[in-house]
Amino acid sequence: MTITLFAVSLDAAEPLRLARFWAGVLGREVVDDPRDGVVLGPDTDSGFRIRFRPTREPKVGQNRIHFDITSASPQAQRDTVARAVGLGGRHADVGQRGDEGHVVLADPEGNEFCVVEAGNRFLAGCGAVGAVNCDGTQAVGYFWSEALGWPLVWDQDQETAIQSPRGGAKVTWSGPPLMPSDGRDRIHLDLMPSGDREAEIDRLLALGATRVGVGRHNDDDVVLADPDGTEFCVLTPR
Repeated sequence: MTITLFAVSLDAAEPLRLARFWAGVLGREVVDDPRDGVVLGPDTDSGFRIRFRPTREPKVGQNRIHFDITSASPQAQRDTVARAVGLGGRHADVGQRGDEGHVVLADPEGNEFCVVEAGNRFLAGCGAVGAVNCDGTQAVGYFWSEALGWPLVWDQDQETAIQSPRGGAKVTWSGPPLMPSDGRDRIHLDLMPSGDREAEIDRLLALGATRVGVGRHNDDDVVLADPDGTEFCVLTPR
């Protein structure tokens, strides 16, 4: 496979401020890279970065992608929640009943995320970011497994998940019903080809992607959408 998950990118009104929040939550270092913008260093196993890119567009509606943060113990979960709130996060209502084991929060720009309860077997051993949790169908999980060459590690009741063969965070799709799209997704996946980019784009199109346009931050990047219509970027090779 000649394309990799390079980053999960968040559009931000204040990229550095948001990066510092997430660095504090995850215990990662903020790096200001001339090409990549403000980033957190890569996940040591699955290898993707978290990037923060400037935008003037306000957040509209609930994001279709969010992070699931793991907890080593009940106290660690409480500590993570308290730390996130102390750094500028807040509790968020996304329709949860209130008896779930996870805690739903939002970062200072309103991006939702979950702090998962201790003892969650599905995310055991995945790291601080246990999952990149996406709104999507079973078919789109199959698409991403083929696109990245990551094996399916869950395929049940229309829910799917893939994981790098090296381990690290899983990428999951929760099945229908899908949330409505409110325009360009504020959080999206960035892919980096290591060989012929046009050949990789053709392969992704053959798998069911559609071409949307050029990148919002770099005109050399190509924006595609997966079979559910969720946008992602194919970056310019380094």
